[in-house]
Formats: sequence, C-alpha cells, structure tokens
Amino acid sequence: MKIFVAGATGAIGRPLIAQLQAQGYDVVALTRSPERAQTLAEQGVESAIADVFDADAVKAAINSTQPEVVIEQLTSLPKTYTGESMGAAAALNTRIRREGGANVLAAAQAAGVRRYLRQSIAFWAVPGAGLADEETPLAFNASPAVAADILTVTEIERRLLGNPNIEGIALRYGFFYGPGTWFATDGDVAKQVRQQQFPIVGNGKGVWSWLHIEDAAIATVAAVERGNPGIYLITDDRPLEVRVWLSAYAQWLNAPPPLQVSVEDTLLLSGADAVYYGTQMRGASNAKAKRELNFQPRPLEWMVNTPVAHAS
Repeated sequence: MKIFVAGATGAIGRPLIAQLQAQGYDVVALTRSPERAQTLAEQGVESAIADVFDADAVKAAINSTQPEVVIEQLTSLPKTYTGESMGAAAALNTRIRREGGANVLAAAQAAGVRRYLRQSIAFWAVPGAGLADEETPLAFNASPAVAADILTVTEIERRLLGNPNIEGIALRYGFFYGPGTWFATDGDVAKQVRQQQFPIVGNGKGVWSWLHIEDAAIATVAAVERGNPGIYLITDDRPLEVRVWLSAYAQWLNAPPPLQVSVEDTLLLSGADAVYYGTQMRGASNAKAKRELNFQPRPLEWMVNTPVAHAS
C-alpha cells in the first residue's frame, strides 16, 4: 500500500515514516525543500516536492504518486514554547492547517484517495469533571488563543469528516514528548524548567494529557490499518494535573522545584491562555483508541521513578 505523508519532516513525521517503513508500506513524503528531499532519499523514502500553498503543485504531486492513503501532519510551530513565540507563529500555523490542509485534501479527493488521516488536538474539551471523550464538546469559550485554535480545529475536522467521498479520520493527539519535542531533555520546556521559568499557576489543577512521539506514530499506523472514520483521542493512560507532572518533571531533570505564581500575576505577565493551561484544562480518555486500535501507550517517562510521582 502506498501512503502519502504531508508534514513528513516535523517532530511526528520522522518517527511516523520510520513506523510506516517498518510495517512495509511504500511511503511518499511531501516536502518543499530539495535538500530535505535528498535527506529523505537517503532514508529510502520517495519524496514529492511542492509547496502546500500551491494547490496545483500539490494536486500534481498526489496525482502522480497515486497513494491509497494520505496522512496530513501539517503544522508550523516554533522551537521555543513561550507565549511570545507561539503568538508569533500562530498566523502561519493557522494558514498551513487551513489553507495548506485544504489543498492536500482537495488533491487527495481528486486523485481518488480512499482514506485520509489528519492531525488534531486532544486537550481542548470544555472544562469539567472527569476525562473528556470523543463526544465531549470543545471549549469555544476558552481563553483567546485557545478559542481561536479550537475554531481552526473544528473547521478542519468538519471539512474532512463531512466529506462523503473519503474515509476521514481525525487523530486528536495529546501533548507530545520524547525526541525532537519541547519536552525532550534538550527541548525548550526542559530549559525553562531548569531556569525556573515554567511555573505552577494558581492551584495547578489544569489536567494535561500526554503522548510519546513514537506512540503517536504507532497509533497513526494502527488507524491507517483498522481505524473507523471519525475522531480518536490519542493520549496515554494517565492525564495529570500540572502541579503533579511539572514537579515530577523538574525532579527528573535534576532541576530546582517549579515556582508557584498566582492567577492574578499570571494574567498580568503571561495572559489568560497561560491561566487556562495551568488551571482549567481537562484531561482526555484514550478508551476508544485502546478498544478499536489496540493502542498501548507507554507511561510518561518522568513519572516512573521520581519521588513526586510515587507521592501523587
């Protein structure tokens, strides 16, 4: 089976291609860079060179390779995880997901692609008790940047899942950690935590849902093979409050304990989005993915052998 991957050189794209190759799939990776195409060729991966904002070029790339499945992992995220850098990247990230993604989907449909999977987000359900599932409404009244991203996610999911001509699957991933992510030991968040620049906000009861980047790739391949059209929450088994995971993360990094900052000070210094992530976010249930995809995520690596982890 031939699989076309858009977003093949990002954090998830690299392990995804490795998993697809390991399972014997014929992979075509979309890139706009001849240099990256050469790197992909050295890995035994066929590449198609096109800019996702050039609809005709994308259509030609997919039509010429004739894949059965397209996996869309298009994002444009910064290397640093701060309010300023995320804000600066927001316009391009939104455009690449909306416009670039629309071009890839239209090209896939025109080429007769049978199945289409795309990246989405697991942690933006409306706040409330317990874990959210695939039917839980999203938090359209959340803080400004979160609410804007939720509108984008809703648009791109509806565009895919409402298309009667293709088997659409939206994979709502948790927070990525592992190699190449912000939360890797050499990633930007690890740097911030070592410098006590990533605080616990207020009561620290915002619940984060996690996902190792390699587990994201494994789950995506499983969805290619046996996922039903619709939405899947792809997260690990143990969503955690910020006050728990961040304290354990700092210990794992041999960093000083995180500072605690009031909601009022956070609103002044970092804005409402930081308060939302720190105090209101709701965890996600992976029950459907475990049941239908046989998903078996690993435990969060810094929650295994730290005193804070055992105390929680």
